[in-house]
Amino acid sequence: MKIIFLDAETFGEVPLLSSLKELGDLIIYPVTTPDQTLSRIHDADIVLTNKVVLDRAVLEKSTHLKLICVTATGINNVDVTFAQQRGILVKNAVGYAVDSVAQHTFTLLLALQEQILYYDQYVKSGGYTQSRTFTHLEREFRLLKGKRLGIIGLGDIGRGVAQIAEAFGMEVVYHSISGKQRPEKYKHVSWEDLLQLSDVISVHSPLTEQTRNLINAETLRQMKSTAILLNLGRGGIINETDLAKAIDEDQIAGAGLDVFEQEPMTIQNALLSVQKKHKLILTPHIAWAAVETRERLMEIVIDHIRNFVRNGQMQQ
Repeated sequence: MKIIFLDAETFGEVPLLSSLKELGDLIIYPVTTPDQTLSRIHDADIVLTNKVVLDRAVLEKSTHLKLICVTATGINNVDVTFAQQRGILVKNAVGYAVDSVAQHTFTLLLALQEQILYYDQYVKSGGYTQSRTFTHLEREFRLLKGKRLGIIGLGDIGRGVAQIAEAFGMEVVYHSISGKQRPEKYKHVSWEDLLQLSDVISVHSPLTEQTRNLINAETLRQMKSTAILLNLGRGGIINETDLAKAIDEDQIAGAGLDVFEQEPMTIQNALLSVQKKHKLILTPHIAWAAVETRERLMEIVIDHIRNFVRNGQMQQ
């Protein structure tokens, strides 16, 4: 049984590698470009991919392929419809990153709320050595307690963020872009109320036609000037050019993003040219990637392969 991992570098050091090797003849590629994909998987039985695209053109020539394991939740890089027509099973990983993404959400929020970037640089630059008092209060920061957190996308991760927010004493509200309202203990509010009354807005939605460019110049103007905007959902939901302008014009207090419209970012991305850099924190799509989370993700992948073999869908 031939197993190909197309983009193992997305894992860093691959966890549980020995267990993965026990399942078959494993070939690992750190990265795979589009022109390399077919030559690498044409005779594979099982393929692991995080972001490498497996479209119809590739799948119809991969005649041995029986199982695709997407090492992520989103499966938009795989032509699932065509795979099903060919009898290829596609499995993804659901719910593995809730704690990691929720934790990273508050890492960004607290760093912005507490003005950590400014105060860290103040001390490291030697400014504190010149202080006439024991402290330095140039930049104000406020408590999260009593503030309103507006969540866009109250799925598993959104609820994980909400639970942490409650521990800080925040009021939690949400808005469903899809219109689906679940019986939640959190209050569903209108789109206008979420924008205009939230002290923190945290995005945890998938990218759809409804959410693409959802946060733009018009919506940013409706937000409080003291508001913080977070995106831990998908790039493309926030118009990055409009956000950069809003930050430099003090339309909002700050923003923290872990996802971007194009990943990796291009050097032309407007966010890299923001002048008020202390109001913006950017991380390279790492919210999902706590060590424990990556181990859990690989456990899920290994379970998918074992179950596939155990159920007789493939003979070793």
